[in-house]
Amino acid sequence: MTQIDNSQWMIYGANGYTGELIAREAVRLGLKPVLAGRNRAKVQALAKELGLEFRAFGLDDPARASQELQGFRVLMHCAGPFSSTSEPMMQACLNAGTHYLDITGEIAVFELAQSLDRQAQAANIVICPGVGFDVIPTDCVAATLKQQLPDATHLALGFDSKSGFSPGTAKTSTEGMAEGGKIRKHGKITSVPLAHHVRKIDFGDGEKSAMSIPWGDVATAFYTTGIPNIEVFVPAPAKMICGARLLNFIRPLLRLEWVQNLVKARIDKAVVGPDETTRASLPTYVWGEASNAQGETRTVRIQTDNTYSLTISGSLIVIQYLLQHPVSGGAYTPAKLMGADLVTRIPGSGPFLISWPIHPAPISSNSDRVKPVTVFICTSVSVFLLYLSYDKHLYLKTSNTDQYSLIAFR
Repeated sequence: MTQIDNSQWMIYGANGYTGELIAREAVRLGLKPVLAGRNRAKVQALAKELGLEFRAFGLDDPARASQELQGFRVLMHCAGPFSSTSEPMMQACLNAGTHYLDITGEIAVFELAQSLDRQAQAANIVICPGVGFDVIPTDCVAATLKQQLPDATHLALGFDSKSGFSPGTAKTSTEGMAEGGKIRKHGKITSVPLAHHVRKIDFGDGEKSAMSIPWGDVATAFYTTGIPNIEVFVPAPAKMICGARLLNFIRPLLRLEWVQNLVKARIDKAVVGPDETTRASLPTYVWGEASNAQGETRTVRIQTDNTYSLTISGSLIVIQYLLQHPVSGGAYTPAKLMGADLVTRIPGSGPFLISWPIHPAPISSNSDRVKPVTVFICTSVSVFLLYLSYDKHLYLKTSNTDQYSLIAFR
């Protein structure tokens, strides 16, 4: 990797779990980003340890944030929840003429970025959220499928990962649970119940039952491929599917501020991001399937590094690309910015495996539901209370590596 002058790029939220991992890897590679964040003491301590410069500022003062970004070519934004922080930071980057990158997986943030396309063109900056595991590998799989089946009308994406959660990811997922499921239908993002579609999928590690989730590719894959119908899946045992469907009946409770605050407070106490040893032992399997009106189907699979290591390496590759290459301003997805082969250039990734399978029939989404409303309500309340109590299936214990559920509700 080419050495980059420390005045050219910044990591905001460097004292968070993923931000710190990116900062440490950057230094290991001989890079010298400026570290920044809202907590002066924590950012200063990390900067001192790593021998880097730092800045401390919040995002509640747009003029101050814009001023702090002056002179920086690239911002790597790692401070969530992105539902709150992405808009002021994107605006600050537009004002300062600084490329914007982040590691979000939130559909609303990707849609916000696309809405700022003309402003980004006028400012000649790149706005490209999702340059981590959310959504580099799935976005690249989507782009590859579009190349293989140009007239595709339907796209399904998914991943099989046992990586644990950082506190920030867990909090973001808690917010997402209240919003229910999301798919793209006829080009429009559409709300659906959680786990509305269940089917069998071989993500690359054997066939498993899987459920649909509101993942960021519902937004980004459309801008990458133009395919109008998009769903995203993760492996899900029967208990998770049942729990997800039951949560549909208490989602109004999850929207209450005090409930969100209670869950997030418990996350602060209980959730710790996975350590290096755990991360190294957990590869990820990424899958995608495209079909056209004639019933032709293409499938793409790829094995990658664990989600956090891929985020670290992937974000640094994109940062250096923007520092070293002139790029026209606008809103981008990772594959649109750097090509469908981006994921294959990230350490720990294998090649794309392309096949022409027979399209599998979905499992009925209704036959296994409990019918009586009273049972739904009573059981749903029980599920919610178990969730607050950290039942191992519902969904916060980071010691359990068989975890998908918080990510699934992101």
